[in-house]
Amino acid sequence: MNEILSGYERLEPTTWAYLSAILIIALFFKFNRILSIRNLDLLLLLALAPGLLCVRLGIENGSSGVELFGYWWLFGVNSLLLLRALWDSAMVRRPLLDPNMNASGLLFLASALFLFLMANVITGSTDQSDLLSAQRAQMLSDRQASQVEAISLETHGPGFPLMFSLPAIPTSRVLGEEGDQPANVEPSTNGESEATDDDSNKTDETPSAQFTTGQVVTAKVAAIISQAMIVLGMVLIGLRHFENLTMGCAAAMLYLLLPYTAMWTGSVTHLLPAALLVWAVFNYRTPLLAGVLLGLAFGTVYYPVFLLPLWLSFYWKRGLWRLLIGIGIAISALVITEIATSSDFAMFAGRVQQMFGIHWPQMENLSGAWAFWYPVFRYPILAAFLGMSLLTFPLWPSPKTLASLLSCSAAVMLGVQFWHAHTGGLALAWYLPLFLLMVFRPNLEDRVATNMVR
Repeated sequence: MNEILSGYERLEPTTWAYLSAILIIALFFKFNRILSIRNLDLLLLLALAPGLLCVRLGIENGSSGVELFGYWWLFGVNSLLLLRALWDSAMVRRPLLDPNMNASGLLFLASALFLFLMANVITGSTDQSDLLSAQRAQMLSDRQASQVEAISLETHGPGFPLMFSLPAIPTSRVLGEEGDQPANVEPSTNGESEATDDDSNKTDETPSAQFTTGQVVTAKVAAIISQAMIVLGMVLIGLRHFENLTMGCAAAMLYLLLPYTAMWTGSVTHLLPAALLVWAVFNYRTPLLAGVLLGLAFGTVYYPVFLLPLWLSFYWKRGLWRLLIGIGIAISALVITEIATSSDFAMFAGRVQQMFGIHWPQMENLSGAWAFWYPVFRYPILAAFLGMSLLTFPLWPSPKTLASLLSCSAAVMLGVQFWHAHTGGLALAWYLPLFLLMVFRPNLEDRVATNMVR
């Protein structure tokens, strides 16, 4: 970026947190209605910043106390956000609270901010954790089992690494032979461990230079495309389903302004599932397409699978079979891809286990917040989460509307943050776009499946 704009320097996360807070308050705070629910939502979202800054500072400086405080702070704020998402389905009145800027201004500001954030991705350094899936995807395409893949289920949880190879085809064509050159990357600073304690020697034997320039560009292209799809999907949901372009632009603008977006702009494992979920909501009137997108989200990081009872109950009276067919098409395509890239049945079985998370909850060598806490406490949290997602949401609220679909989907992905063993509450993009759409939505009580599904 400095080559284009002379003297340009990227803002530090702390500086960005202060400036973004001022902009968020100026654009969205309702000064004429201090006690409005909109102001409460803004304060809760801004409260995420101190926890994120403490976690990042603790990781960079090796201060476990500061990092632990950040995780405690994030868990507290996420608890309040979860209560807010659950309360949204019980809200009857929904006053229209426009932002303090019109749609044209918001759209211009969001576009400019998006360009600067993506320029930071292009010119910035890349963490090892952002490249692990790109490296695995390249080896999987050659039917090779990488050393990283052998321990990925323990260190990164369920996932589908070939999803990251999609932008690699045009990238490799542009780079040519330069894409095979070694690239220097920095150690991970996103809170995810690169290996377990037992495998630390294996990771040390794998130098940073193993990542090629093509893999670096692949990770960056995937992050940019995913981020663009999130922002575009939020704007189009406001235009089409809210029938209010201003609200869609406001939700996208607030998402881009949040400190989390600036600090984790290039994290593909956070952004890709979020993009798929946003576009599943956008296509909710077409159950087949919504099912395909949900199926792809399940295969990407596995955790959106807990949205299935909620979405099945939404389409129960109309569109249920089309949704299931769409999910089946997506899952079948992913499994066929696993077959095509596996050299034997053992490799295929291991990758299927990786994708569907077929294993008992992990209690050892955890990372993120659970690296500091007793893993046994994950059991009651996981039990409460399963009760919420599998038992409560299929029955409540009734009838299901687009409003409850947004709020309850955000609540499910919020609940994942409390027991996820590999990021410890840092994968905020899994719920933030849905939560922001819930914040800016109008009254959608008439948007039920029997009325809206084609």
